[in-house]
Amino acid sequence: MSVVKVSEAATALPRAWSSRLLGRVGTAAVKVLRMDELPVEEERHAEPEALLVLDGTLELTVNGEAVTVGPGEMYVVAADTAHAVRPGSSGTLVIVEAEAEAEAEAEAEAEADRPRDR
Repeated sequence: MSVVKVSEAATALPRAWSSRLLGRVGTAAVKVLRMDELPVEEERHAEPEALLVLDGTLELTVNGEAVTVGPGEMYVVAADTAHAVRPGSSGTLVIVEAEAEAEAEAEAEAEADRPRDR
């Protein structure tokens, strides 16, 4: 595998909160995305996920409590933990998650990107 320019990969994404798979480590997927100040609804995952902020700030609500993750910081969301992105999150985020979770999210994103019949 070659060197991955993570910031360039994030900049090239078609829209915020649309992730790109950068690579796999064992059974984990490593993805990058851009945050755009808008909130993201609460979700839960069967497996834990690591959220690494490269630049900017990630504003989370985890089990009802506010959590701020700054540049160069990482937060690990435990399995089956309710978490949501609060307004104001911006910058570049790397996510490391179990492969099954990554595949399900990739399928949902592909479905959202498909043209609809009118």
